[in-house]
Amino acid sequence: MVLLDFILILLIAAIAGGFGRLLAGYYPGGLLATILIGFIGALLGTWLARVLLLPAWLTFNVGSTVFPFLWAVLGSTLFLLLLNLIVGSMRTVS
Repeated sequence: MVLLDFILILLIAAIAGGFGRLLAGYYPGGLLATILIGFIGALLGTWLARVLLLPAWLTFNVGSTVFPFLWAVLGSTLFLLLLNLIVGSMRTVS
């Protein structure tokens, strides 16, 4: 993997995480948090798509890496909604 490929994957993950944050509502954090959310969303979304036997839509090929953009957006949205549900329920308990 070349440095440019790595930067492009980070950019795609940031955009996917940003869309996920928009769909889930406001979530604090900066660029690094958004990139991390995009990567977690890609893992969660791809796993969910495999379990439900759904095809890979809207993927980006960067070098030898395939980034599932649509599943990253949906997975990051789901991840943030679950995180808000867990953190929100913890805040009401204490």
